[in-house]
Amino acid sequence: MLMKTGLIVLLAAVLQVSTELVEPEFIEDVMKREAESSSTRIVSGWEALPGQHPHQAALRMVAADGGVSACGGSFVHRNWLLTSAHCTAQRVTLVVRGGVVSLTTPEYIYETTEWWNYPTYDDNDVGTVQPDDISIVKLQRPVTYTRYLKAIRIQPSADAFRNYDGEVVHASGHGRTWTGGSSPENLRWVFLRAVANPTCAQTFGSALITANAICARWFNVTSQSTCQGDSGGPLVHVSDGVETLIGVTSFVAGGNFGCHSGLPAGFIRPGPFLPWFKEITGIDFENFDEDDDEPTEPTPPEDDSEEEDETSEEDTSEEDSSAEDDDSDDDISQIMKRLQVKVKVKVAINKFKVKKEVEKEKIKKHNH
Repeated sequence: MLMKTGLIVLLAAVLQVSTELVEPEFIEDVMKREAESSSTRIVSGWEALPGQHPHQAALRMVAADGGVSACGGSFVHRNWLLTSAHCTAQRVTLVVRGGVVSLTTPEYIYETTEWWNYPTYDDNDVGTVQPDDISIVKLQRPVTYTRYLKAIRIQPSADAFRNYDGEVVHASGHGRTWTGGSSPENLRWVFLRAVANPTCAQTFGSALITANAICARWFNVTSQSTCQGDSGGPLVHVSDGVETLIGVTSFVAGGNFGCHSGLPAGFIRPGPFLPWFKEITGIDFENFDEDDDEPTEPTPPEDDSEEEDETSEEDTSEEDSSAEDDDSDDDISQIMKRLQVKVKVKVAINKFKVKKEVEKEKIKKHNH
């Protein structure tokens, strides 16, 4: 019954757009407009498991007037991430979170003021949906890879303009779970199906759906869309068990349609921008091998208890006072090391708390 209803809704949408193009809008603007209406609709998707989307970044952007907004992103290197240009345009600073399922417990949180929007994107016209809506962000502190945080492979040049029509892809983000509702604390994701560019251009026009764009729409329920996530977030294709970033979330259908209409959403392909990424970063993302590809886990402090050697009791009578002094010195050394670890952890926690308080104050000022 759900599928039948979804097909009826989709058919109605297609009939409405068969004679004219649909105006695209940024997800944030659609959500704001729909929140002012009386209707509320559930966005279809699933809550992510820890480590399911380790490339996902959560961004908090601060504008010159103190306004705070949110976007998504994708870690593509220890020092770099990708997001949408409309997320970074006219902002003064970004707070980046990584290794997140819950926004309140990130493995990585740091601020940056360095990013580059693609040269053809007009930062002064940020309210208009534009082609080439892509930005690369420099991380001020490199990330440490763990099972919950690591980079994703960027679409290679050989697949830069590939037709993914009908193939299953997925998107993720911390977008709202219902129209006008609050953003979820936990990361969510959704399956979609890629749409051929000529088909998508029938909806949005060829001026916007260039060769650098890719579109995707619902998988099995018409309400499935990138409303589920944030702008700048990842569109991912999986082949032979390897995840590849093939799109950066940009826009959805505007006007009377919105992200629940069953119409495609628009993304920017990263593959065509590989030469520009190399120009900015000095990194050939197709042919680089970071020095530590394996996820690493932080090493916990050593346990305070020490196992006694099975032969220690037998050899006790043979130990002289100098050996006891050496053991004492070793014990003191171990205690000092543990104290240093605890101090460093406490300092890191305090810095994290301070940063969170600063963010809360900024949000309070913006709301008031």
